[in-house]
Amino acid sequence: MKAPLHRHGGLPQGDGMTATTSSRNVTPLIAAASRDSLVLTVAAKRTVSHGVCELALSDPAGRLLPDWTPGSHIDVILPAGRVRQYSLCGDRWDPFVYRVAVLREPHGRGGSAYVHDELRVGDRVPIGGPRNNFALVPAQRYLFIAGGIGITPLLPMIEQTAGSTDAWSLVYAGRSRATMAFLDRLDRYGEHVSVWTDDCTGRGELDAVMNGLSADTTVYCCGPAGLLEAVEQRSLGWPAGRLRTERFVPTASAAPMRDTAFDVELARSPLTVTVHPGIGVLDALQAAGVTVLASCRRGVCGTCEIPVVDGIPDHRDSLLSDEERARNNCMFPCVSRSCSDRLVVDL
Repeated sequence: MKAPLHRHGGLPQGDGMTATTSSRNVTPLIAAASRDSLVLTVAAKRTVSHGVCELALSDPAGRLLPDWTPGSHIDVILPAGRVRQYSLCGDRWDPFVYRVAVLREPHGRGGSAYVHDELRVGDRVPIGGPRNNFALVPAQRYLFIAGGIGITPLLPMIEQTAGSTDAWSLVYAGRSRATMAFLDRLDRYGEHVSVWTDDCTGRGELDAVMNGLSADTTVYCCGPAGLLEAVEQRSLGWPAGRLRTERFVPTASAAPMRDTAFDVELARSPLTVTVHPGIGVLDALQAAGVTVLASCRRGVCGTCEIPVVDGIPDHRDSLLSDEERARNNCMFPCVSRSCSDRLVVDL
């Protein structure tokens, strides 16, 4: 159950993994966080399912936090400059607290292990964002499909949608109910929610769910690659924008459009950086002393997005739609390159 908000003070301590209050400041404010200048305190920490903990983050002086919309994430900057993205999954109208849920990944890069095992109540954490690459758009009807921790960006969408219409449903799939976070927050929605588990109910029939959709239904899906691929296969031929997904891993991309060097010109400075074959744009910029906040380096999180003023990017990310790519007004330099001899970026 979501902890009640104390608008003029702290938050009640949660159950499970809630730690005792600590004054440690384990994470220094590094240069990469200066773009957003936000350092928050871990106000509460609790277990919400097997392998998933929830953090409540607030301003240490009790100030209002930047506004956000359903689908937004924040960049959490951990020791050694590690940056991780976590979807905001709390009350969109709570101006004092950000809530994120973190899945322990045994074979990950160490960020989730740090959050689960070392991050304590009272610690201060630099934050980037909020940013939204998965925004909720107006639609007549909605189908939300979540796999495991993919429920987190969908929760605020569901809560906002349920406040204005009954024309929505959720399919939430997981290994078992014990591993599925926030089932308690979904109980109140009754028949709008279908829970599929491997150990009990079995997986439902995705074909039946998607084939029965009316043409005015917009589908939001977040979860592991297998689920996304299955949903995408069943939506071939749909109009652009009717299926909206958020990924944990990148899609496969073809070879770069060019195998020769190109220049990246910074519009706000006299600097021009030459990017040679085999070197990424992000790496070349950072080697030249340009600060660009980045995290996944795989084109899935959106942290490193930079505006493009001139030139044609070779889009290689897993975020932009075909329509957005055609605009050529932004790029993700961790993976994207250039089709033209020169790119001018707004840096």
